[in-house]
Amino acid sequence: MSIDKEIVEDFVAESKTLIAELIDLLESIEGDFSRVQELANYGNNVDRIMGGAKNLALMGDDNHALPLISDYAALCKAVGYKASQIKDNEQFFNICLALLLDATETLEVLLEHIYDAADVLRNTIPEAFIERLRWVSQQFSEEYSMSVNTGQAEKKMKQSEIDDLLKKLGL
Repeated sequence: MSIDKEIVEDFVAESKTLIAELIDLLESIEGDFSRVQELANYGNNVDRIMGGAKNLALMGDDNHALPLISDYAALCKAVGYKASQIKDNEQFFNICLALLLDATETLEVLLEHIYDAADVLRNTIPEAFIERLRWVSQQFSEEYSMSVNTGQAEKKMKQSEIDDLLKKLGL
């Protein structure tokens, strides 16, 4: 089944608007640890990109860029939500913020190449970024939730789930 080009273009346009907002948010809180909880807003907005890509991916094949973009956005979301819960570690906050800035810029590149095959797009994700992502994700203990507090039982994202997403991305 083929995905309607106009729908994909609308998705890309909306996602690029969200990416601009994400970058503005990250740059506005850079160096201001008192605003760490605002990273939950980052997670919420990147979740919109993830959800849109995941829904559109249902109409395409497995080697379309959309599943890759969805999984990549899921990693960004997990780091954003977990980083929003950092307490008493400004240096780690700064590391996570820098990682999220790089990740968001890479997400924008992935969107610009939405018509490339996923196996080609995987090569645009810098290996240094993957290593930093693995290191950061390993620093989060099980007490960090992958979602914001909704009043419902919170699901914890285990390191193995992050590793599974990385494998799914082929990284």
